[in-house]
Amino acid sequence: MTVHESDRKLGELILYVSEKSAYDLFFGSVKLNKILYFSDFLAYGNRSESITGAEYRHLKQGPAPTRLVEVRDALVAAGDLAIQPIQFPDGKTQYRPVNRRKADISQFRPEHIEIVDWVIEQLKGLNATETSDLSHLELGWRLTREYETIDYRTVFLSDQPLSDADLRRLSYVMKDENAEKVA
Repeated sequence: MTVHESDRKLGELILYVSEKSAYDLFFGSVKLNKILYFSDFLAYGNRSESITGAEYRHLKQGPAPTRLVEVRDALVAAGDLAIQPIQFPDGKTQYRPVNRRKADISQFRPEHIEIVDWVIEQLKGLNATETSDLSHLELGWRLTREYETIDYRTVFLSDQPLSDADLRRLSYVMKDENAEKVA
């Protein structure tokens, strides 16, 4: 099997996020998926390129990398990652990714790592349900059905009403565009 660059980057980012989230009691597989999603899509929104290049799909609990299971299982098989099941008093089980080696972050630009660190910090203290609920607000997730790919470009969409300033700017731009067509 050929290892794709996006798989390699995704694997290293899984290890990095697992290490950085080691002391977050609520960090588990679900939260990992959301940290990866928010980081990749935020990077795309800010720089027009994702961090890993991974494809994401719509799952019931929110967005997740399409190849996450394959990449995670390869890390486990190589001894680089462990999955620790943690039983909670309410009967739920958290599957916590635990890095067994340091991530090789040399393939990431510093600004990408800054984005990942920021996302981890923003989600700290949120449990899996709260993190999933937050991801369900994302327009890309809402515009797709289960198992469909979420297009990175959806990060630029909004369903919020335009402000008065936005409407004035749009009116101004449309007037200029119509004037050019007449000329």
